Amino acid sequence: MPRVVPRVVPEPSALHPDAADVRRWTERLGLPGLFDVHTHFLPPRVIAKVRAQFDQAGPLIGRPWPLRYRDTDAVLAQVLRDFGVRHFSALPYAHRPGMAEFLNDWAAGFAAREPEALHCGTFYPEPGAAAYVAERIAGGLELFKVHVQVGAFHVTDPLLDEAWGVVAEAGTPVVLHAGSGPVPNEFTGPGPVAELLRRHPRLALVVAHMGAPEYREFMELAETHERVHLDTTMAFTDFFSDMGGVFPADLLPRLADLGAKVLLGSDFPNIPYPYVHQLESLEALGLGEEWLRAVCWDNGVRLFAR
Repeated sequence: MPRVVPRVVPEPSALHPDAADVRRWTERLGLPGLFDVHTHFLPPRVIAKVRAQFDQAGPLIGRPWPLRYRDTDAVLAQVLRDFGVRHFSALPYAHRPGMAEFLNDWAAGFAAREPEALHCGTFYPEPGAAAYVAERIAGGLELFKVHVQVGAFHVTDPLLDEAWGVVAEAGTPVVLHAGSGPVPNEFTGPGPVAELLRRHPRLALVVAHMGAPEYREFMELAETHERVHLDTTMAFTDFFSDMGGVFPADLLPRLADLGAKVLLGSDFPNIPYPYVHQLESLEALGLGEEWLRAVCWDNGVRLFAR
């Protein structure tokens, strides 16, 4: 069992300076809050390394990536509460063998001390993956994260096949970063995911970043597979459009039709702009308030029965 660290509540203070804009946006739509399926909380040593990668991202992605939100996990969870985010995720992701269970232990402790957090975990192509995946699901895990771009592995790796089968049978959602943005490699793209779904058609995938820049191909997978969803993380924002490609205008009617399978994601705290910009970017699509309410609240509540 993971060691549960007691929840450390930040000292009482005024709401975060960005909170008023987020709350005004949410209240105008009559929402009870926000359900953000794509936020990141990691062990201190791991998040320090992640932040260092973002700080050095310029040469790799062609522009700086200045993080707007930096603090301890307790303070950042409080920032989300200040924003009115009532449910959020941790989304650890392993990039080498033997790392997943360390992250899973930490994420279980995080969920135990932050009641708004989904109980998250990850897995990696290694012997025993199916066994620990089954054990985590039995222990109440609600959401996995798999990041093939960072992890540098194929979703169709034979070492993962049994684990995918366990996940599909349980119906546990998986936030999957398999799109080629921001930097493609041999493991990204829609082809391997299509093959994975051919083998395990009942997988409940949440395609991160709308699958950018392969928006069209990943949208087709969501249209043709009952349990495939898309998350909005960074898509449609000015920053991501410049870097990951502009979402094709001709896909907007299909995105409207997929409204029940689109989930709000932000990538908080690893974003270079105010949190509200993601929300304003969604509204600017012109798909209507009913679509926005479904994306920002209803769909997450339904998928995770929260």
